[in-house]
Amino acid sequence: MARLPARPGVYLMKNAAGEVIYVGKASSLRSRVRSYFQAGRASSPRLEALVADIADLEYIVTASEIEALVLESNLIKRYRPWYNVKLRDDKAYPYLKVTLDEPFPRVLVVRRIKDDGARYFGPYTNSTALRETLRFLRKLFPIRTCDLPLDGKRQYRLCLQYYIGRCLGPCAMRTTIEAYRQMIDQVCLFLEGRQDRIIPALEARMRQAAERLEFEQAARLRDQIRALEKVVEHQKVVTAGEDDQDVTAFARFGDTVCAQVFYVRGGKLIGRDHFILETTESTSDTEVMSSFVQQFYDKTPSVPPSVTLQHPVDEPELIERWLSERRGSRVRLVVPKRGDRRRLVEMAAENAALVLQELRSQADRRAAEKERALATLQDVLGLDRVPRRIEAFDISNIQGTDAVASMVVMEDGEPNKADYRRFKIRLTGGPNDFAMMKEAVRRRFARGLEEREALEALRRRIEARDGADPELEARLRKAEAEAKFARLPDLLLIDGGKGQLGAAREALRELGLDEEIPAIGLAKRLEQIFVEDEPDPIELPRDSYALHLLQRIRDEAHRFALGYHRQLRERRAVRSTLDEIPGVGPKRKKQLIEHFGSVKRVREATLEELLAVPGLPRAVAERVYQGVRSAARPE
Repeated sequence: MARLPARPGVYLMKNAAGEVIYVGKASSLRSRVRSYFQAGRASSPRLEALVADIADLEYIVTASEIEALVLESNLIKRYRPWYNVKLRDDKAYPYLKVTLDEPFPRVLVVRRIKDDGARYFGPYTNSTALRETLRFLRKLFPIRTCDLPLDGKRQYRLCLQYYIGRCLGPCAMRTTIEAYRQMIDQVCLFLEGRQDRIIPALEARMRQAAERLEFEQAARLRDQIRALEKVVEHQKVVTAGEDDQDVTAFARFGDTVCAQVFYVRGGKLIGRDHFILETTESTSDTEVMSSFVQQFYDKTPSVPPSVTLQHPVDEPELIERWLSERRGSRVRLVVPKRGDRRRLVEMAAENAALVLQELRSQADRRAAEKERALATLQDVLGLDRVPRRIEAFDISNIQGTDAVASMVVMEDGEPNKADYRRFKIRLTGGPNDFAMMKEAVRRRFARGLEEREALEALRRRIEARDGADPELEARLRKAEAEAKFARLPDLLLIDGGKGQLGAAREALRELGLDEEIPAIGLAKRLEQIFVEDEPDPIELPRDSYALHLLQRIRDEAHRFALGYHRQLRERRAVRSTLDEIPGVGPKRKKQLIEHFGSVKRVREATLEELLAVPGLPRAVAERVYQGVRSAARPE
């Protein structure tokens, strides 16, 4: 402990298997880490378990406490440590991006925030609400939806969107940058929840259009105003002033916490979102609130001047300084005891409790349905045990080219994506789905047998020792954690009929596993289940939960295989297309791939990003931009 520096930083605690189990920040690493091991410290079951699991420690020194705060949040997202409070699935939350870095901005749905000059709004935890917002926006404002490069000559052919009034036609110089930007400013005000600020400007434009006898334009503006007025009517006034604030409260049940965030702008409640966190029952309310604020505002693109909280946070001055830096002006954290703010907190907490109750009810219903489906499968297929782990295989190729196989896993009726695998088929000689299926199944289970043998060898070595061997035991735990193929499924599902099933069963027989692993085929056309040595297929009722479960995993295997196949095909198409583009030789192709890091990134690069490649002429960049998109476009 004495060797730890008395400086700000982040510490990573690891268990005997080398896994990061806790990430924390400190203004003094030496003092903070030492406090975990001091006698007479304030303790809890969670802290006692954490200290007992610590086998190693790493630390990273930072220049300031705020840097430590940001680094801690990033490391929690990276390692998902067991003892930290974690915002569940935060990577999946989408945002609306207004591409202000373009002359004629677009509104896109994205999953990551970049420092690219664009404005981001979100996150949206409800994808349905996101789609409705985007649909309403495009109906209300004529935003372009194409990805044409409009920073040069604009002499494109007008599309249908222009003629139905859903685009201003910037591609054919039917509008100016100034007029288009004025419309985009209104889009940003709408997404900020400040619809009432848009209406006066639209009313003035409507009157001007009517005075010029442009009655169609005036009618469109009138319809916009009416639509916005309906939105404003549904916004609830919650404070007497014109405060901008976020109000956060949570409800908890066991290890699950539901946090509710109310977005109050101009004294009106314009929206809300809920987020699920994973923690332990012994984690304090203060720690839960601190972790949520840190993780939520690390991803949120905008911070209001006031953040109202149900419970206090650890180191509030540090959090305020960090939020103020993110906003660019003073941000206050408030934990109200009475008044309007307290009533808002109580309303948010009540909504969080209702959401959590509904989520628990849904989870109970889903669990009951899954248990019923698994029990039905065991009965119908005559299995010795309930098929808790089901593995499904599918093949994807076009006439034998870019052939791939996928393996997806469901445990207790839920996807286990950590165990998904994909295989690039090595077989040559043209299309042969049966041989491809046999190769994929054989490779998966041959690897599984190798891992099982390696684990058994380690266990025999440990048993042969007279006393305990911590090093060998740690190696065994690490090997067990890494041996993803060693666990065999309770049921193997093959996408296809008797032919594909027969190929898979042949691979199992060659490995001596045909008696250990039951396998079935599910044919898509009639949704019939094929079992080896059974002359007739099994047909489950179309409304059967068991059939729905098999369809889900079969479709997931198909999606996973098709995605990998498209990735390989697009990569090959882009590589060959780069060879055909004038001005792109082997060296320049290598330069492009090295600059962007992958062929996929070359395909996804904007024209501005291509122009930023050192030494790449503008004409070549434009040809690359157009060429890779036409090559990678789905057929």
